[in-house]
Amino acid sequence: MKENFYIGVLGGASPPEKFLEIAYEVGELLAKNNVTVICGGLSGVMREVSRGVRDNGGVVIGILPGYGRSDENQYLSYSITTGIGYARNFLIVRAAEALIAIDGSNGTISEESFAISEGKDVIGIESFELAPTRRREGRYFKARDAKEAVEIAIESARRLREKGFKDPLIFDS
Repeated sequence: MKENFYIGVLGGASPPEKFLEIAYEVGELLAKNNVTVICGGLSGVMREVSRGVRDNGGVVIGILPGYGRSDENQYLSYSITTGIGYARNFLIVRAAEALIAIDGSNGTISEESFAISEGKDVIGIESFELAPTRRREGRYFKARDAKEAVEIAIESARRLREKGFKDPLIFDS
């Protein structure tokens, strides 16, 4: 059995159709690689990655911004309500070992920034590229497609686990 990693998938609630197709394929490939997927649990990229995971027998956890579950997508395996609005983006980053960003706008950029500053790698598919500025920060990788993004994300999660995660609140340049 393959090792289980926790990979977050980031992206907008109403992206162009091509990104919905990519999100589904990312979900499919993550499920086939025994990855537990963490996302924001709502619509758009989050819905399609969840659908790709569920259609392929995987597990997807949605970390929701509100107190209720009325807006969650129907493909989630589990959902966690937070009641903290989009501050929940930080929880997605904290729970993941690597993150895949698909398209997106301001919310996705905030998640990418959190991830890199937390020492976690972000693999982007046509997302906003951020550069690390401190030694312990994560890296940004550009992926051409879903397959490459999933491969890099799994390798990034493996490296993070092997080196042992360092407390990101210890800032040394």
